[in-house]
Amino acid sequence: MPKRRYFNPTKEQKAELETVRDEHEKPYMREKAGALLKIAAGQSPHAVALHGLLKPRDPDAIYGWLDRYEAAGIAGLLVREGRGRKPAFSPSV
Repeated sequence: MPKRRYFNPTKEQKAELETVRDEHEKPYMREKAGALLKIAAGQSPHAVALHGLLKPRDPDAIYGWLDRYEAAGIAGLLVREGRGRKPAFSPSV
């Protein structure tokens, strides 16, 4: 049986996550911060992925968010440059 992941942020980290959840301009950042706060409140990452968000997510995605936050803080939750689908063609100017 896999070991359960716990997340115990400091008071400063929790306040930072609450600010991001409530005020960040990017919706994906609000979602990620909200998910991490639910994990900090005692829910399992797997339960948050399947039932704790507006849209169900792959549990591995939630674990990835948790890993990146623990490694790099809020900056780790931002979508990195070069990610996503590349344009099929470049329209002529």
